[in-house]
Amino acid sequence: MEPPYAPLSESCAKALGDKVYEKRKVASQEIEKMVIEFNNKNNATQIRKLIEVLSNDYATSRDANRRKGALIGLAATGLGLGKDSDKYVNELVTPIMNCLSDPDLRVRYFACESLYNVVKVARAAIIPYFPELFAALSRLVTDSDQMVKDGSELLDRLLKDIVTESYETFNLEAFIPLLRERMYVNNPFARQYVISWISILNAVPDINMVNYLTEILDGLFVMLEDNTPEIQPMCENTISQFLKSIRNDSSSVRMEDTINTLITHAQSLNELIKSIAISWIREFVQIFGPNVLPYASGIFTAILPCLEYNAESKRNIKECAVSVNNSMMQLVSSKEFKTQNVAKIDLRSIMEVLSQYLTHNSVHTKIAVLKWIHHLFLNFPNEMALHDSNLNNNLLATLSDNSDEVVLQSLCVLAEIINSQDTKDLDDFNKPHYRKFLLSLLNLFTEDKLILENRASLIIRNLCVLLNAEYVYRTFAEIIAEGVLNLKFSSTLVRLLNNILLTSTELFELRTSLREISDPKSADLFQCLYKSWVCCPVSTLSLCLIAQCYQHVSELVILFSDVEITLELLCELDKLVQLIESPIFAALRLTLVSKSNNCADAQYLAHALFGILMLLPQTVAFETLRNRLQCVPTYWSKEPIDEHNSLEYRSGIDFSALRAHFIERQKSQRAQRLIQRKRSVITPDNN
Repeated sequence: MEPPYAPLSESCAKALGDKVYEKRKVASQEIEKMVIEFNNKNNATQIRKLIEVLSNDYATSRDANRRKGALIGLAATGLGLGKDSDKYVNELVTPIMNCLSDPDLRVRYFACESLYNVVKVARAAIIPYFPELFAALSRLVTDSDQMVKDGSELLDRLLKDIVTESYETFNLEAFIPLLRERMYVNNPFARQYVISWISILNAVPDINMVNYLTEILDGLFVMLEDNTPEIQPMCENTISQFLKSIRNDSSSVRMEDTINTLITHAQSLNELIKSIAISWIREFVQIFGPNVLPYASGIFTAILPCLEYNAESKRNIKECAVSVNNSMMQLVSSKEFKTQNVAKIDLRSIMEVLSQYLTHNSVHTKIAVLKWIHHLFLNFPNEMALHDSNLNNNLLATLSDNSDEVVLQSLCVLAEIINSQDTKDLDDFNKPHYRKFLLSLLNLFTEDKLILENRASLIIRNLCVLLNAEYVYRTFAEIIAEGVLNLKFSSTLVRLLNNILLTSTELFELRTSLREISDPKSADLFQCLYKSWVCCPVSTLSLCLIAQCYQHVSELVILFSDVEITLELLCELDKLVQLIESPIFAALRLTLVSKSNNCADAQYLAHALFGILMLLPQTVAFETLRNRLQCVPTYWSKEPIDEHNSLEYRSGIDFSALRAHFIERQKSQRAQRLIQRKRSVITPDNN
């Protein structure tokens, strides 16, 4: 009768389950000799019977020592079979792998040792079981016992050697999903294990891991958050190696999926992740060129907030973001691919992102956004026309920004939008979009006094440069003359426009045009401005002075006897005297000693200035103007004045009508002020 554990002898079977390791080892040596003998005789039946005994009677026993015996016995069987172990791999490996999750840590350790010995002789034959082995080892590297960890690491190194030398039979596609799943395990040892496998596979020349980059890139970025000292450098190095491979050959990259992953992680709060992701985006823009344009909105979402970084630790991030931004601009403006770019770029999603960042806290970000909107209008004027109506309100809101640079850039965009809306064949002074915009601007000034006080001058001066200065002033004048604005605001606006006209370098050409009053176009402009300037008497005087209408000024000054002389008006006269002494009115002062036009202009100007002098109280301004007039030659007054010789007369303007308009407007304003005063008494302001 056969022994119960045949082909094992009774003594061998007993020793194999002994608690003493040395006895189990002796039994395993007997098993190895037995297997060698069976194998030499090609007795596969006995070999399988032996493996079955070890698997069923020992490996599944409740006695931990018997399970240990099974493991050392199976290892001995594998060693005895040598190269022929490939015929019995399934029978050998399955019971050992079951013991890898044994509750007894010594059993788990011996399972690692046993599997190592089997794998060492089976070599490539173990490849079909690699997914199960990888899954088991990924758990063992996180084991609480260091001895088990050491055993698993030894086995892992052997597996890596086998896979790299047998890569042709290695099913990488089946392995990648398992690898990706393990990347999200929140354990530093498991992560280190996964990264080491990615690095090993990527280092094999004939394995193109870039083909699977989209499957694992997200996990690599997630693992970068791990603060374990060993993991971050490993992860960084692995990501760097992938990028190096892409630089050498980008044909295997699934750019669409990869760039979306990069965009997601470029928005991470982790500086390291953000830095690496944006540096990858920079490389992708360089490598793939116009092909990244469909993802422009996502790229903007990633890089625009980074433009505000000033800290030294974030310097690299900002530099990468600036580089990406500049490269994207170059791509959009590329004439070579313009037709393709129009088709690829999604303006709707881009404009949604840009509009969102118009309200960002960072000045650098807002400037970049505004430059992008301007750039898009320059390169895709027809396509961008669909978005201008939604933009106008957002852009007007940026005019209240504390940064002058933001305001100026916003004005550039608004000017480009307005110029693109009106067709070139329209008359310069018949452009409805210009008027609509300027009316919106005035509404903004009325609603926000801070903009009017702090930003209006800057805005108007630069609009005169970006648009047609004459048309800007004509339109403002027409709107004021229509009476759609209240009296107080109209007066404030006229003073502002007048001050800009008289003092800013941007309005030099317009001032020069007004001085040519004999020219029909200049005369027409003067009359247009005059009709609205009359709401502010002192501004009207200065307009006439700049236009060299000195006779009319001398007549208007007399009419000031019917104008309410307020402190505000006296302050305006004071400023006017200061302006007369400024370089802008140098020509006016020279007129006082000029003999041209038979001295007519000189005499009318002297009369006008004496009239202003009489309006002034005896202040510094009074003394300044009196001193100036004392320098006027006295013999001018001896010459009879012929009005036909004056520049004013040659203009062909009906100054009698303008004078009547001035008088009428002053009466109307006086009546309005009386009504307002009555209302303020009846319903006093609670504020």
